[in-house]
Amino acid sequence: MQTNIPTITTEHLTLRPLTMKDLDPMFRVFSEPDILKYFPNPNPPTIDRVQKMVENQIQHWQEYGLGWWAVVPHGETELAGWNGLQYLPETNETEVGYMISNKFWGKGYSTEGACAGLKYGFKNLRLDQIVGLIHPENIASQRVLLKCGMNFTYQAKYFGMEMFRYQIAREEFLAIH
Repeated sequence: MQTNIPTITTEHLTLRPLTMKDLDPMFRVFSEPDILKYFPNPNPPTIDRVQKMVENQIQHWQEYGLGWWAVVPHGETELAGWNGLQYLPETNETEVGYMISNKFWGKGYSTEGACAGLKYGFKNLRLDQIVGLIHPENIASQRVLLKCGMNFTYQAKYFGMEMFRYQIAREEFLAIH
C-alpha cells in the first residue's frame, strides 16, 4: 500500500511513487554502461536485486515517510530514473540521492529532482538538515548538490568507500529556494 507517498510535479518532471511496474525500466537504467561507476558496487544488479530495491523503497516510505520517487519527464512515458531521500540509520542522517538514465543527462533533471526532494524534506517533513554523499571523482553530481545550495563539509567513509559529504540546513535551503 502506497497511499501516503506523494506525487510531486516540478517544472519539467513528475516525481511519483515507485511501483512494481517500474521494475523493467529501473533494471534498464541500472544496466546502462558506467551508470554505477561511482557506486560501491559498479556492477549492474540482477533483475531480482532491482526488484528487491524497489520493494525496499516502498517499505522505506512506509517506515520513514520518505524514499525514492520514480522520475518521469513531462511529455515522456519512459521512466528517466529515480531520486529522493534515504534515511541512513547508521549515521542518523537523511541523504538526498538520484540516478538519471544517460539518455536524459544534460537536461538539469538531477538538479531539479534533488531540489524537489530537499524541498519536500524541509517543508513537509521539517527535517533540520539533509546530506548528499558523492564519490570524490563524480564532479557532475557534486555540481548538482552545489546548485541545490548544499556545501561540502568533509570526506568520510560511507557505504564502505570514501565519499565527499555535503549538507544543507533547513533555514539555508528555505532562504535560497
